[in-house]
Parts: sequence; structure tokens; C-alpha cells
Amino acid sequence: MTTNLFKSTVNEYLEGLPESVQTRLYHSPATSLSIFRLLPALAKFYVMSMIFNEKPVQVSDFDRWVNPNGRIEQVEAIRALKSLHLLKEHNGVAVLNPVFRKSFRNVLTGTDIGNSFGVLCDTDDAHKVDVAFLDNYAASKWESILHFMVGTELQESPSPTVLELLRHSGLMEGKTAKNLSITNQGFQFLLQDVNAQLWTLLLQYLIKAEELQMDPVDVLNFIFMLGSLELGKDYSVSVLTETQVSLLKDLKDYGLIYQRKSTSRRFYPTRLATTLTSDVTTLRSASAAMNKVIEHTKEGAYGEDNIENAGTIIIETNFKLYAYTNSPLQIAVLNLFVHLKQRFSNLVTGQITRESIRKALQNGITADQIISYLETHAHPQLLRAAEDQLEKKTDYDSNTKEQLHILQPTIADQIKLWQLEMDRILSFDGYLFTDFSSEQEYQLLQKYAEEIGVMLWCDHNKKKFFVTKEGNAQVIAYANRKLRKKAT
Repeated sequence: MTTNLFKSTVNEYLEGLPESVQTRLYHSPATSLSIFRLLPALAKFYVMSMIFNEKPVQVSDFDRWVNPNGRIEQVEAIRALKSLHLLKEHNGVAVLNPVFRKSFRNVLTGTDIGNSFGVLCDTDDAHKVDVAFLDNYAASKWESILHFMVGTELQESPSPTVLELLRHSGLMEGKTAKNLSITNQGFQFLLQDVNAQLWTLLLQYLIKAEELQMDPVDVLNFIFMLGSLELGKDYSVSVLTETQVSLLKDLKDYGLIYQRKSTSRRFYPTRLATTLTSDVTTLRSASAAMNKVIEHTKEGAYGEDNIENAGTIIIETNFKLYAYTNSPLQIAVLNLFVHLKQRFSNLVTGQITRESIRKALQNGITADQIISYLETHAHPQLLRAAEDQLEKKTDYDSNTKEQLHILQPTIADQIKLWQLEMDRILSFDGYLFTDFSSEQEYQLLQKYAEEIGVMLWCDHNKKKFFVTKEGNAQVIAYANRKLRKKAT
């Protein structure tokens, strides 16, 4: 449940695009900015170091800009830049993609950006809406999708387009909308943060759009443009392409866009849209968005103290759980891994048991996801207690490597142990190396496989070792180099 999750997923999609498509994307300043935001930190540093530098940059300079402890980050940064064809090498010189360089420079200087960042409406909206309305609207739309997935009865189901995408993405299965049921992948989807959820569906939308012969560049440019718009402002539809206008209807169904009528010549991006490429989302999760609405409506009934606790969880060392919520969605999510016992107007109690965790694990949810969810929704008092405890340890030993543990270690460890009970047998795809001609040959290759991190198992007595599927080619290439040299 981190922002890195959605970043890696989006980058994988972008890296898989043909170079010609990537270059077309870079013609849009807004898209160039969004892709820059998705890069690893060191890759951003390399881009910013080169963007206004008119002198050629030697590839060897990259080594001098990074200390020895950052070599892994350097390899990943250069890999990301090359996979997106943002960086090329020629005769030892590193060169930025000229199309990206021009667009991104225009973003930084504010020149020649055209309609890339949308065009604000030049007339006042007689039905203007505020940010609070947009937040409420976005939460309502997105919550309806998640409620449908967990089987909550709704007055109005999501649109047929949304339901088809849920089935197309593998989050739900069934022949008709009436008999759709959540899958194991869908359970995992529920425990992701809202940005990861949005990008999961948007990437599926892109795949489906390509099948319908829609231009992926047009679709991606519009999505990335939304991430750069200003919340609370209304933008003109007149500058959008025909494909992008057709996208408005679908994106309204997800709560990314608000339009009063389908024929309206203006649209409002919601917070879900403006945080698409942001590192931080103000909607901690979909259930938190719903609870934000509940806070305002229940303020008079429950008082200020209870409002601050809305949507939060307290868990005791005896595994008893107390959740301050009346959100059907959050209750449904808790029911995935908690044995719920009692429900009050704004409080749900339950017990985490071996059986409830095993049920969640069988549905494809991992122990780390459960722990992350409990920590994300932890009551502020649990967070303060954990911070105080860490501060005391730091005061006692300034060199301590202790990290912040919001959830009690006994609870987190037990949840992981219950998972280990079900993971006693693990299978891996790979290759077995055996029948070496000498002890020296075995030691040479076994040591190399261990050094590059591809060895999964070895038996020194029987002179055998097992490597990952990806590492097989590396070990064979190394063997050919070293053993051929010895033979000659």
C-alpha cells in the first residue's frame, strides 16, 4: 500500500510501449512532466542535470555523481531512463531524448505549452461547484464501485462500462452484471491505496482502448493532463480531441471528472484526477474518503472527539479489534480478515483469529497487506505511542536501527507466522546445475551465482545448485567466458 506500487505498475506499461509511441507522448509538455514525476529519484537528478546543460555529458560522469553506496540506485535509474528511451548513449556520451528535452524545458520555463495543461473556461459557470462538492462526488462515485465489489446493496449500480472493466481486469468474474463475484485479485485490490486502485483500472482501460483501435497516445495524454490540472477550476471541452471527449463519460463513472450534463462544454477534475501522478494523495484510501463525508454529517450527533476517531482502528495484544466506523465498505474489508462480533452506530468490534487470517490468505491476501492496512488505519493514539517508544529508544541509543512499529510486534509476528503455516512448500521456476568436471569448476560457478543473487539452493556435498530462471543465462555466459579461457 505504498505510492511505489502504482508508480512501478505505470512505468512497466510505459516501458512496454514501442519507442515511436513513447516519442509521440513526449510531444506533450503535460505528459513529459507526469512521466518525470514517475521516475526514480536519481533518474530525476540525472534529467535535471542535463536538461539545461548544452555541453555533452560523458557517461562516466554518472559514476562520479553517485557515491559507491548508491550503485544499485544508479543501475535502476539508468535502466528506467533507457527503457523509456529518455536517455541514449553514443560514443561514451549520454544524450537526452530531444523531443522530451524540448517539452520538459518548455514546462520548466512556461513557454510554448499550448493546450497541454487544459484551457480554463473564460466565462463564469452559473452552476459552479466548490472543492467540498467535488470531494463528495468523487468519493461517492469511487465508493459505489468498491461497494459493488464487496456485495453491498446499492440503489444504483456502477455503469455497464465499469462492470465490464472490472470483469476484463480479473477483479470480478461472472457472465452477467447480476452474478459478478469478487476474485482473489479483487480482494488484493481492495487493500491497495486509492492511487494504486485507480491506475489498476486505468491501465486496463488503456489495454481495452487499444483493442477498440483508440489512439493510446491520445488517451494517455488526457490522463496525464488531468494529473496536472488545478482542483476546483473548470476547464473547456472545446480544446479536447474527439477521443478525449469520449473519454469524459467513462472517467465520470470513476469519479475523476464532474460534468453537470453530458452536453456541458466545461468539466471539473476531482481530487482523484489531480493526484494521479502525485507522490501524496489527500484521500488516504477510499474508505477514508467516505468517512470524511460521515464526519460532517455526524458532527452534531457524536461530538468532536469521536469525529477525529472516525475510520480508525485499535487492536489489543489479545487480538481484539475496535474499528470506529459505520462505513459499509470498511466493515466489508475488515470482514475479509477479522471475525466480526458486534456492530454499533459508529463502532465495530471483532477478533483476529488463526481461522480469520487463514481465510484471508486463501483469498490471496498476504500477511504484509493485512499488517499494512491495520497500520494505515491505526488510531492516532497507537501512532503517538509508537512514536514515543521509538523516541525513547533513540534517546537511549542514538545509533539504534529500530524502526517505527505502529502495530505491536507480537501481533505482526503472529500474523506472519500464520502465513508461514500455509507456505511450508514453495515452488520456483529455475535450473539445476550438476555434473561438474571438477571441484574448482563447481566452486567457481556456485560462488558467482551466489554473488549475483540468483542462487536459490545448493548442496556442497553433492556439488549441485539451483538458480532462478532469469539467472540461468548469466551463469551460463559466465561459465563460457571463464572455462573457455582455462581451456585455451
